[in-house]
Amino acid sequence: MENASPLPTNPSRQRVLELLEAVRDGAVAPNAALERLRIEPFEDIGYAKIDYHRSLRQGAGEVIFGQNKTPEQIAGILRNMQSHGLRDVLVTRIEPITARFLADGGIPLTHHAIAKLAVCFPNDSRPSVGNAVVVSGGTSDMPICEEAALTLETLGSRVERLYDVGVAGLHRLLSKVEILAKARVVVAVAGMEGALASVVGGLVSCPVIAVPTSVGYGASFHGLAALLSMLNSCASGVSVVNIDNGFGAGFLAHRINTMEGLD
Repeated sequence: MENASPLPTNPSRQRVLELLEAVRDGAVAPNAALERLRIEPFEDIGYAKIDYHRSLRQGAGEVIFGQNKTPEQIAGILRNMQSHGLRDVLVTRIEPITARFLADGGIPLTHHAIAKLAVCFPNDSRPSVGNAVVVSGGTSDMPICEEAALTLETLGSRVERLYDVGVAGLHRLLSKVEILAKARVVVAVAGMEGALASVVGGLVSCPVIAVPTSVGYGASFHGLAALLSMLNSCASGVSVVNIDNGFGAGFLAHRINTMEGLD
């Protein structure tokens, strides 16, 4: 499987490594290094405790869940993160009015209205590696698809989108089997009865992450029917995240996509 690009670096790990090398070379005193490491784990700003060691532990920095936070709270968290030199900070479930508030306050960001997601302090030189595919049952599932796809791209994965290829017109999906066959991981997003994940799972050899959406009529029970269908998938290699959890699917897909030794 072709993947000539290097895996993305971990900024927090790199900073700690540089600090340790500076202590080794005598450029930084051990006590000064200890003080810097002491304040690294998290910072308490009253209404939030920002986890600055998450990237070191998990390979990706903290993501801000925008729902139910005030614009002022989000701005405060972002300015604190900016002071630590963080880039590509994701804010999920963010409304356009909040994105405008942040932009007017001088915080550089790219707002994706369909996905309700913003990328703050965007880094244009981020890597793009591997081969992840995001598949949707219908156009109505696009907000969750885009949340997954943009999460993948912001973390450094290469993404191919296949939208509106649900089982009601199976030939649409079958026309894309060559793309699916090259994927390292597939995110399958569907509402209604959620059958797409099983069909995709029967076509590919890579892991499939199924995302049930709340799209559908009354008996879909706001995504519960799709969730149960996906949990009961007869296709091997299908895992399931929570209803409408595009971010969670994108994050997990990125981890799979960037695992070493898959080629």
